[in-house]
Amino acid sequence: MTTKTIAITGATGQFGAIALNLLKAKQANVIALVRSPEKISGVEARKFDYSKTEGQVEALQGVDTLILVSSNEIGQRALQHNNVIESAKKAGVKHIIYTSLLGATNDNTVKSLAGEHVETEAALKASGITYTILRNGWYTENYTASIPAALANNAFYGSAKNGKISSALRAELAEAAVNVALNEGHENQTYELAGSTSWTLSDLAAEISKQTGKEIPYVDIPAADYAAALVQAGLDEGFAGLIAQWDVDASNGALFSEDKTLEKLLGRPTAGLDVAVKQALAH
Repeated sequence: MTTKTIAITGATGQFGAIALNLLKAKQANVIALVRSPEKISGVEARKFDYSKTEGQVEALQGVDTLILVSSNEIGQRALQHNNVIESAKKAGVKHIIYTSLLGATNDNTVKSLAGEHVETEAALKASGITYTILRNGWYTENYTASIPAALANNAFYGSAKNGKISSALRAELAEAAVNVALNEGHENQTYELAGSTSWTLSDLAAEISKQTGKEIPYVDIPAADYAAALVQAGLDEGFAGLIAQWDVDASNGALFSEDKTLEKLLGRPTAGLDVAVKQALAH
């Protein structure tokens, strides 16, 4: 049996680096597609930029399966992903695994992010290349990253009310992508990938309190106030507005799902909030 060659875009990014290390550990035949190949060691690295079509076809030569990690440039993504899909088609890539967004086509989705993912999914389906769409839920780290601020402020601020969040650790979603790349039976499937348990920001605040011994309540504030506080903390206005809006989306159920496909892909339930908080506090 010939070993297939798996390439991964954004292999120095947070998600991509985890997936790359997992593929290396499994001794897969892997190529890292990155802007700065010198940052990669131990596997073949090829220069690759989402927004520059020149060089993409060459970089994708000999690739059987491409893990297309979505770009982090909100507003540019649909175009960038389309470039990559076109180049992959020209290079003869057989299978593209794409990291999309949980409930991308739902009415109550995260609207500021969903559009570009929906466009990319459509482009993938139109390309004729075998695809697997991984609609990744929210990373638990998106919220546990705020623990230092919560400890400094003696409260966890947000605008998600009692919205349930079915998140998973970034490493769990990366592992699911790797399992799909290494195994058969995922052709032309769209998977909704959510954590095994759901929690609210009050639950998160309670877990932080429990593990630190400090009383950290969850304080729900209007989205405009939350955005203003984020700007005051040094974020630019546009991004602060997005973060506050994501909380509002969470309050409307956009980050909630009872789908257990992620568990099936991992062969185990995802880690609970206790594990995520412990990891965050250890950093």
